[in-house]
Amino acid sequence: MASPTAVAAATASAAKRAVGKLAPQTSTFLLCDIQERFRPLIHHGETVVRTAQFMTSVAKALEIPVVVTQQYTKVFGPTVSECFADPSDLEKQQPIFEKKLFSMMTPEVRAHLSSSSDAMGSSDQRRTSFVLFGIEAHVCVQQTCLDLLEEGMDVHVIVDGVSSQRRLDRDVALRRMERAGAYLTTAQSAAFMLLGSAEHPNFKEVSKLVVNDMKEPNEFHD
Repeated sequence: MASPTAVAAATASAAKRAVGKLAPQTSTFLLCDIQERFRPLIHHGETVVRTAQFMTSVAKALEIPVVVTQQYTKVFGPTVSECFADPSDLEKQQPIFEKKLFSMMTPEVRAHLSSSSDAMGSSDQRRTSFVLFGIEAHVCVQQTCLDLLEEGMDVHVIVDGVSSQRRLDRDVALRRMERAGAYLTTAQSAAFMLLGSAEHPNFKEVSKLVVNDMKEPNEFHD
């Protein structure tokens, strides 16, 4: 029988996990299939691209790894270069994982995440929080989210960085993911949670990204 101390520790750990806090050292960003062929077809697609650029810029400032996938590149084309503020960052993003599986959680991505996690060393510093954005919400994003939740990971879905060709598909997918246990959040909310404090050494850099993001149109605010 577990001791009262062990039970209390387990309860505290579960409570901490349940609120879904983000920290740079335990987070990974997932950029799902934002590809050229989809770009003109996606509901509020330009906002999705701008949000992706904001998120990858935050990741760069806070040294958070970004995993990028492309669905059947031969048909749907490459990742939209504007997903990165500096297009050369996309070129440096190696590897970009090709897939036909709808979920991002292909064997290759799993192996990459596992090797990255092993390199972290201490188990309490492993990357167990995933910040997810991309397309389409009701297919690849949703299946990625459910796979990660099934494995006990925290998933934070960036609602202004996720969409589908049809608004209804997006709306239903967001509800589906939230009910399954995902945390729905916005790009700016995630960025400030990752900072945690105005005393963070990269606060000014991220704050500048937020100010610039505020100047851009966000169709999901309408």
